[in-house]
Amino acid sequence: LVVPISLAIGQNFVSTSAENKNVVLEEFTGIHCGFCPDGHVKAQEIKDANQGDVVLINIHTGSYADPNPGEPDFRTTYGDSIGSQSDVSGYPAGTVNRHDFSSDGWDQNGGTAMSRGYWDNAADDILTHSSYVNVAAESTIDFNTRELTVIVEVYYTADGPSMNLLNVALMQNNVEGPQSGATTWNPGNILPNGNYNHQHMLRDMLTGQWGDTLTTTTSGTYYTDTITYAIPASITSIDCELVDMEVAVFINESEQEIITGNLSAMDYILPPGISMADLEATTG
Repeated sequence: LVVPISLAIGQNFVSTSAENKNVVLEEFTGIHCGFCPDGHVKAQEIKDANQGDVVLINIHTGSYADPNPGEPDFRTTYGDSIGSQSDVSGYPAGTVNRHDFSSDGWDQNGGTAMSRGYWDNAADDILTHSSYVNVAAESTIDFNTRELTVIVEVYYTADGPSMNLLNVALMQNNVEGPQSGATTWNPGNILPNGNYNHQHMLRDMLTGQWGDTLTTTTSGTYYTDTITYAIPASITSIDCELVDMEVAVFINESEQEIITGNLSAMDYILPPGISMADLEATTG
């Protein structure tokens, strides 16, 4: 439960002006899915065409994400539940703000999951709708302690429903691993050694499976919360490279219907005498 506080006390970076919704595209993907690299390309094109208004979260789930012996495991404890509630029936699939577009005929199986050919239409639709709430975050990673601090701010520009959920997701870019179909569909992401460079990979949900509860949702309500998280050295044996971490925040109605979201700004506390260029050189 996140408790609202007076706007005068601490609001400083979330917008208090009415805005349209941002897109949160959750892509269901897997290393053995031959068409998934084309989904990665299409999702990135949507993000590039709408700078600052699109969040990409790649969720490795389903049978195509099952690793063979000796392969990395990119799955999380959250992916199966998110995929299941979308009624995903083919890969790659994606939800755009977990919105039900079945009345448009864009759904895969009567739920919120859509094949990649519909993502751009769905994103264009979402971006035209006004949002009753804004959300933003500023994050800091301390390289000495591996502690991530996320300051989240939420502001209601109009009345919302009786309850919302605040989600904070941790992703990782530049994760090296196998990927079927990369040569055909996304050769630009193939590394010199032949492996694939995975992006926006979900690693953890800092607010749990479905988020923290917001119970006061009237116009003018302001929330802030500070979340700290110890970034482990690895998750499912995949190294957590601090320079490649990415944080997203989004607001839901129940477990469905994401109203809007945002990527967090990111800052770093570095060891003495070390620059970001030094760290990027050692991890790149």
